[in-house]
Amino acid sequence: MGKRGTVAMAALLCAGLAAGAAHGQNAPAGEQGAVQPGAAADDAFNMPQDVALMGEIDPNVRTATARVNGTIITGTDVDHRVALILSASSEAQISPEEEQRLRLQVLRNLIDETLQIQEANAQEMAVTPEEVDQTYSRIAAERFNAAADRLDQHLRSVGSSPASLKRQIEGELAWSRLLQRNVSPFVNVSTNEVTELYERLQASKGTSEYRIGEIFLSATPENREAVMANARQIMDQLRQGGSFVAYARQYSQASTAAVGGDLGWIQLAQLQNPQLEQAAAELTPGQLVGPIEIPGGVSILYLIDRRQIGMADPRDALVSLKQISLDFSDGVAEEEARARATTFAETVSSMRGCGEADAKAATIGAEVVTNDQIAIRALPEALQSVLLELNVGQATPPFGSLDEGVRVLMLCGRDDPQVQGGPNFDQLMAQLEDERVNRRAQRYLRDLRRDAVIEYN
Repeated sequence: MGKRGTVAMAALLCAGLAAGAAHGQNAPAGEQGAVQPGAAADDAFNMPQDVALMGEIDPNVRTATARVNGTIITGTDVDHRVALILSASSEAQISPEEEQRLRLQVLRNLIDETLQIQEANAQEMAVTPEEVDQTYSRIAAERFNAAADRLDQHLRSVGSSPASLKRQIEGELAWSRLLQRNVSPFVNVSTNEVTELYERLQASKGTSEYRIGEIFLSATPENREAVMANARQIMDQLRQGGSFVAYARQYSQASTAAVGGDLGWIQLAQLQNPQLEQAAAELTPGQLVGPIEIPGGVSILYLIDRRQIGMADPRDALVSLKQISLDFSDGVAEEEARARATTFAETVSSMRGCGEADAKAATIGAEVVTNDQIAIRALPEALQSVLLELNVGQATPPFGSLDEGVRVLMLCGRDDPQVQGGPNFDQLMAQLEDERVNRRAQRYLRDLRRDAVIEYN
């Protein structure tokens, strides 16, 4: 199943399997036939031009619980999952409107989760409590380096519960098991397809490829305005520091929702939409763009990273650094702080390489910390470009503040990265298989929803 088959971290980050069909922009060859939302509605249903509703419907009233084929989803279930999501996305408070949208999405996710568990049970592939507990304990060990009771305490402290996370783990394990037996064995990728893709990649060496995150919301002509408004609200939350991964998991209706919207490394042509290609080409890593209206809905894009195919990325260089820092005591006068900062800058500029750093730093009370194995890309983006231009023995300009103190990074050594050969044949085969499995997984889930008996309380 590859990266989309993992469970532990997805459960921890409150993934849930995203509701809705995957949009068509990443459909692999041979996976055609899905009807786009709203396509040929008049032909399919023979709709009248003027629709008169029989009975009153208040669009502001939304139910909070449901019964799915007899299994009850309670308001407490929704509350605990919402709390889990908010704790994972580091959002202490959200607006009432945002909370209402989140609760509706959580309810949809819980319905899908229930259907997946029921389907596994019906096919005698039920996930046992012991399997759930094993994954739960692994999450506790990975996050807290402690026993499961530490994770119990954390979940209760944020307003959630161990039962809520264990239910999500059960759903993801059940879904993974169903896909492994009912979908994966029937997905075929020919060697000719992989060979063709490999040759295209080899021919494209030196050109740029992009690691992009997406949030896709499906829309029809009838609900277009409401979906656009929803997308704008998501953009506002993301600009205010919301987690793109968390929002993609909960709101995106693309097949990539289960991995936080991550499309992986692609070339822009793979987006198969001129508007998306142009928008993504203008982004720098860390930037967002959207909402962008495309056939079938709207998209929000986030550029995670960018690199040249088959070329070594200078930011992967491992460097040896000395951080020279001078802290200011609380209450120090601004004039004194400025004078000490000036002395600090002059002392650093007089250093003839890393060999003198410790001794000269001691003369002004500065502290020196050494790190011999750090990738340039692991540093803040503002420092990356500066370090790439330095020679051994040179230092960055001072940075910091009069409140927190000043510091510099001195380059003491650099090991440039080796040229990467790119994915091999087997990796490309696995990637294509993974894409098709996820495409069919969305169809499988749509079938389960279509056949379900769902009662809203």
